[in-house]
Amino acid sequence: MKKKIVSTMLCAAMITTMLAGCGGSDNGGSAPAADNGGATQEAAPAGDSADGGEAAAPAAGGGSVYWLNFKPESDEVLQEVAKDYNAKTGVEVKVVTAASGTYSQTLLSEMDKSAPPTLFIIGNQAGVKDWKDYALDLNGTAIANELNTDAYNLYDETGKLVSIGYCYECYGIIVNPDLIEKAGHTMDEIKNFDGLKAVAEDIHSRAGELGFDAFSSSDMDDSSSWRFTGHMANLEYYYEQEGTPWTDTPATISGKYMDNFKNLYDLCINNSLTDPKELATGGHDAENEFKTGKAAFFVNGSWEYEAVKNEVPNATMIPYYCGVAGEEKAGLNCGTENCWAINSKASAEDQQATMDFMVWCVTDPDASRKLVDTFGVMPYKSAAESTNGFLAAADKYTADGCYVMNWATNFQPNVDSYRATLVSALNQYNADQSDANWEIVRTAFVDGWANEYNATH
Repeated sequence: MKKKIVSTMLCAAMITTMLAGCGGSDNGGSAPAADNGGATQEAAPAGDSADGGEAAAPAAGGGSVYWLNFKPESDEVLQEVAKDYNAKTGVEVKVVTAASGTYSQTLLSEMDKSAPPTLFIIGNQAGVKDWKDYALDLNGTAIANELNTDAYNLYDETGKLVSIGYCYECYGIIVNPDLIEKAGHTMDEIKNFDGLKAVAEDIHSRAGELGFDAFSSSDMDDSSSWRFTGHMANLEYYYEQEGTPWTDTPATISGKYMDNFKNLYDLCINNSLTDPKELATGGHDAENEFKTGKAAFFVNGSWEYEAVKNEVPNATMIPYYCGVAGEEKAGLNCGTENCWAINSKASAEDQQATMDFMVWCVTDPDASRKLVDTFGVMPYKSAAESTNGFLAAADKYTADGCYVMNWATNFQPNVDSYRATLVSALNQYNADQSDANWEIVRTAFVDGWANEYNATH
């Protein structure tokens, strides 16, 4: 089997699946989920019920569940949920959490074992191509029937439902409205780039007087650079689609909206607590700067809500305003790479046990509450209601008729190498903001895309 998987998955080994912003919250907003800290963890088989009583009899058929988890920040909750399910049903649920940045490699290794995962993650179209033969068609299944939207599901070219969204996220610019008001402004002033620029530059010019600055630090070390080379880069990709969303990685991009990316990037680095020349080495805690009231704006995503809500209870999120025409109707960047797949090579008993467990996760009030609290939201009819204020902001933009910026950044080719080149170029620009150095950024952004695409195709 290993030969088959290795040959099928050579591309996956070369192209590390990007987790565009899913869960940087768990270690201080320092990285998206695929890059969060933590070691591979394996749960012991769930045992007796929490009160010491006898576990329920195993479900008919004797199947079991093995979930290879994609989100390190959720491991503790998932272990608890697995134990709860075992106590209720007697069905063994094992949760293994891939270590930082290793999901693709871990999946490849685990699938070659005699007892491979029954529940795993296929998070984007590259993953669909690589793993579709190992995924059960979820069309018409019990878990699919629990969905309240089809927006976060992934299909192959035949219409097979390869993987099914279990949560979604959003990112943009987190704002402390109280600091905006303290500076003599209102949130109503920030409806486009001109408004954002006016407020940010005014706050920065009076930072000494106010006791806080506009933007928190925009470090370019590994703990932070993804916020700009992955997330903020999405605004260029999104607008370059021009109404026709990509369904696969294009061989080239034009960089038509690079000036808009520059607008927002320049605003962030030049109206901040930290001198742009000091961004390369990192060491600044952007999340803490925001939580402690030292900055009014913080570029990040919905996974930060739990981390900041106590210190900044009125925190909200606004779009990437960047000077594009009509951006007054922009919403947040919403999407996911968190999609469940059931192993089509698993036994029928294990497939059924896995399906039953998934349905329980999204319908049981206690289980779904725990999962929603760690995931932010789950797109299922009976799941607990989200309490994430940033996701609520995303929903309000949509309800008000604003467009959703989809995660086109998921299509970045050879993502680690592509972003590393961007970081190098941005560091050179941060040190000397000349037109010539911005052209180096543009080259890394546009030509770098074609170079990495060619390297992996």
